[in-house]
Amino acid sequence: MQDGTGMTPARSDMRRANATAMRHVNAMAGGFRIAGYASLFGIGDLAGDRILPGAFENALRRRGAGGVRMLYQHDQGQPVGVWTMIREDRIGLYVEGELTPGVARADEAGLLIRAGALDGLSIGFRCIKAHRPRRGSSAGRLIREADLLEISIVTFPMLPGARVRRIAPQPELQCAMAERSHKPERMAARLVQASDSLMTFTSEKRKK
Repeated sequence: MQDGTGMTPARSDMRRANATAMRHVNAMAGGFRIAGYASLFGIGDLAGDRILPGAFENALRRRGAGGVRMLYQHDQGQPVGVWTMIREDRIGLYVEGELTPGVARADEAGLLIRAGALDGLSIGFRCIKAHRPRRGSSAGRLIREADLLEISIVTFPMLPGARVRRIAPQPELQCAMAERSHKPERMAARLVQASDSLMTFTSEKRKK
């Protein structure tokens, strides 16, 4: 027997279940903000290269955060969101961005970040100015200027210290973080409330 769509009841139920599951994934994973350091000044990466303060100034002035792509694993065919802030500070290249809800890879990446299974950041750039400390040395380069093209969320960053430092998956958690200057008890209470809301949402979805 088929329904009005030409599908059997079993297939129709499966399609509805899949759609519900995808809405659940989108609600849980997509659209939340991430932040961290995509590069750390003066610290060598796995190839021995070190990036110096000011290396990204010209690129950021020319391109801005909106011109730097957020990719997954440096794959140009898999953009997963937008960087809303990129700036240099005394530590390195600080970034903030938002994963785009409804994009399958972004939703998957969000779930992995939330679980602690994915937290690396890595930059894609063209080297403009660099030199080696000693001529003929096998030591890495000192990079003085880099044309920043993209920043990726990756499993294994070339610079091990380049990591996602903060995530804000839900408005409740954002409110809790905004209260960090208040009493610890109040902040803890908001985090517990956010956690309870998340558990209730998940439980209700499972019952349906």
